[in-house]
Amino acid sequence: MNVALFAGQGAQTVGMGKDLFEAYPECAALFAEADRILGGSLSSTIFNGPMEELTKTNVCQPAIFVVSAAAYTAFCKENPNAKFDLMAGLSLGEWTALWAGGAVSFAECVRILEARGRFMQEACEANPSGMVSVLKLAPEAVEAIAAETGCSVTNYNSAAQIVLGGTHDQVAAAAAAVSAKGGRAVVLKTAGAYHSSFMAPAAEKLTEVLAKADIQAPRIPVLSNYTGKIHGDADEIRTSMISQIAHAVRWTDDMAAMGAAGATAAVEFGPGAVLTGLLKRTLPSVALHNVGTADQAKAVAAALA
Repeated sequence: MNVALFAGQGAQTVGMGKDLFEAYPECAALFAEADRILGGSLSSTIFNGPMEELTKTNVCQPAIFVVSAAAYTAFCKENPNAKFDLMAGLSLGEWTALWAGGAVSFAECVRILEARGRFMQEACEANPSGMVSVLKLAPEAVEAIAAETGCSVTNYNSAAQIVLGGTHDQVAAAAAAVSAKGGRAVVLKTAGAYHSSFMAPAAEKLTEVLAKADIQAPRIPVLSNYTGKIHGDADEIRTSMISQIAHAVRWTDDMAAMGAAGATAAVEFGPGAVLTGLLKRTLPSVALHNVGTADQAKAVAAALA
């Protein structure tokens, strides 16, 4: 059973996707369509930077989506008979999974992610906050630290990696508490505490956008970050994707669902290899592949032919 995975925010690099753009006319068309929809030159920022511009949330989110969509398109061009039985993505990557699963069009997804990123950036600027990644502590211990410091859990990435969000003082207190308990704390370079109550204003604004968006039940099952279960109809998708912004990403539940479904191979599309890295430690028997370049698209397509 094959699973398609799609990258989330933080995997961006200047120049990502350029070889896909050059190697496949179908991919070049995706970059051109995104530029047209956004009324600017997203592709120029992706290919040339500067990194400061590419890292802005309202730029980064559609940028990673377009590159991930291009990687998936290139793979399907190389292996038109490829079949995925389940799809999942982390945070914004869940929207890419919904696109690949047939729930939303490419153009709609570009518009949604630009708005989503813009609303989240506005929320970050209105109420300063931050995030800290916690390693080497059990989930229960991390949840206790969150309760003690006023932080909230924003990401259940794996049994050994949980992310907390809060004010900068709360994040600093949590980092100190983690160290005192023998864990490792890494304060993240983010604009704010994504997937926490700090993002509630963004969720409220996105509600209006999704109410007008053309969404349907996916043709291929897609896992939800919010529930850890497979998405249902269009109304459920809207509700879940709004809730996802201000609630914890339950990637551990998504990975458990992959295992329960009998996953034998997983391909991560887009920049970076975060999701296959998490899956490797959680489901070591699953064969893992990454497609972020033209060469990888050819190699992985041949391997799964």
